[in-house]
Amino acid sequence: MDSFVHHTTLSTDEERETLEADVLFVGGGPASLAGAYHLAKLIEDHNQQVESGGTGERLEPMIVLIEKGQEIGAHGFSGAVLDPRALQELMPNYEEKDCPIESDVTNDDVYFLTSSKARRIPYLPPIMSNHGNKIISLAKFDRWLGAMVEAAGVNIFPGFAGADILEDGSSVVGVRTGDKGINAAGERKGNFEPGIELRAKVTVFGDGPRGYLSKELIRRRNLLKGKAKQVFETGVKEVIEMPEGRTQPGRVVHTMGYPLKSDCVGGTWIYHMADNLVSVGLVIPLDARDPFVDQHRLFQEFKQHPFIKEILNDGKPTQYGGKAISAGGYFSIPRLYVDGALLIGECASMVDMQRFKGIHLAMKSGMLAAEQIYEGLKKRDFSEKTLAPYEEKLYESYVGKSLHRVRHFHRAVSLGFPRAFFHIALQQITGGNDFLSSKTVDDDYETTQSVNEYYGKSLDTPEEPSYDATYTLDKLSDVYLSGTQHNEDQPSHLKILDNTVCIDRCVDTYRYPCNRFCPAKVYEMLRDEATAALSLQVNFTNCVHCQTCDIKCPLNNIRWTPPEGGQGPNYTLL
Repeated sequence: MDSFVHHTTLSTDEERETLEADVLFVGGGPASLAGAYHLAKLIEDHNQQVESGGTGERLEPMIVLIEKGQEIGAHGFSGAVLDPRALQELMPNYEEKDCPIESDVTNDDVYFLTSSKARRIPYLPPIMSNHGNKIISLAKFDRWLGAMVEAAGVNIFPGFAGADILEDGSSVVGVRTGDKGINAAGERKGNFEPGIELRAKVTVFGDGPRGYLSKELIRRRNLLKGKAKQVFETGVKEVIEMPEGRTQPGRVVHTMGYPLKSDCVGGTWIYHMADNLVSVGLVIPLDARDPFVDQHRLFQEFKQHPFIKEILNDGKPTQYGGKAISAGGYFSIPRLYVDGALLIGECASMVDMQRFKGIHLAMKSGMLAAEQIYEGLKKRDFSEKTLAPYEEKLYESYVGKSLHRVRHFHRAVSLGFPRAFFHIALQQITGGNDFLSSKTVDDDYETTQSVNEYYGKSLDTPEEPSYDATYTLDKLSDVYLSGTQHNEDQPSHLKILDNTVCIDRCVDTYRYPCNRFCPAKVYEMLRDEATAALSLQVNFTNCVHCQTCDIKCPLNNIRWTPPEGGQGPNYTLL
């Protein structure tokens, strides 16, 4: 590192390191990892051709990838059933390189649940079939791919959380990482380290759904102009260890219906992994109108359904997590380039929500970005003009075509049952067209209705259900299984913009839904026994970095910011 570190002077006469690179990938998920690997291989092939007498000059760019988690894969969360198309393009011999595939999909069923029954849907549209796909753990997959990327010569720095975008005029010139060693009072501790300025000729933002820096870039450059608003869903997931002989590796089960209400169309999955493990999760849209929605509670209710309990009973949850999912799709893809920067993957809404698939789309977007960066390296130019073809190629690729085919899906499910069925069927018949659906969407926080509006009367918050602490778990028990860790002596990375709003408006109107929609029990409304005064307590150390609070607070009063790099969940199986 010393060969490409320079120093600048802070106002306090301390030195801030500046790391100079040619290409900087922000985020250690599949989009950035695939992009960095593909770029390294393109450069390797180019140099071999030059050495064999081909035209051009050798390219020796410094490629850097930063990840806010303590290691690559620590924040990796997905269902996950992988469409291997992009992986096959990226690394045709991935199986020989011991890619951690849990199982090929061998059985694929969809059920509609009532409160006590399960009805198998007899016809599965081809677009929803998982034949030929792979069941994986994204956390394992990212770790494996990260090792391949590092072996290809890319410099990977985990534990570096991006805190700000560096700009020079109209050009993005890198990012600044967050300071470390700040105590809860905002004062510097003895181990204080100022953030590093990571300067690059081109910066690739692949920091996932509601990514902190990509969100800021989209805002600063108005990259959603003429586009639909970005909207989201949230998934919660457990990996359950089953007794020997109780799993069917390769079995895929999806359900809809119970325990969700008809106006909240989400879904669940059960994926049988290797080693007696089963991946189980529930996803709900964040445009839900009910202020009492609690996805963790719904997830535990789902596990108690007779059909589900028959599959999972005697199982023991071993890991838990939560994550927002970009759901806007085709209409919410922002402009993907500016001078000196590109957007890739889920931070740019590249998820096919009808298929529950996004990993292969993210990987392909990273690869297409790498190909455009390769052209820029040869030209020594990363202006908008040079980077713009990336967007055109993405829309022409199967990424754009896949998302265009399901462009109205999220808007259809937002209508609730039974109308959603009609619209989805119409889209299947017309190749994605849906002339009856709304062409505009609200921000997710705007859709939450007041308690009086939704229920027609004033109600107190629902009582906390009881759990058996073995098969069904409360939030805190599940948070423990996420492995999340944050240093308590630091400023909270969850910012309440105006605390008085929480008490003066949210209590009476919405009954503080953050206490419910947060899947990690970060937010607690407490009542003082002596004065009866209410106060909102923020248990930021519980946070699993799902971003739901930043999206769904009905008064838009919470901001998620990165804590110190390396902190947060530590997923190994999700």
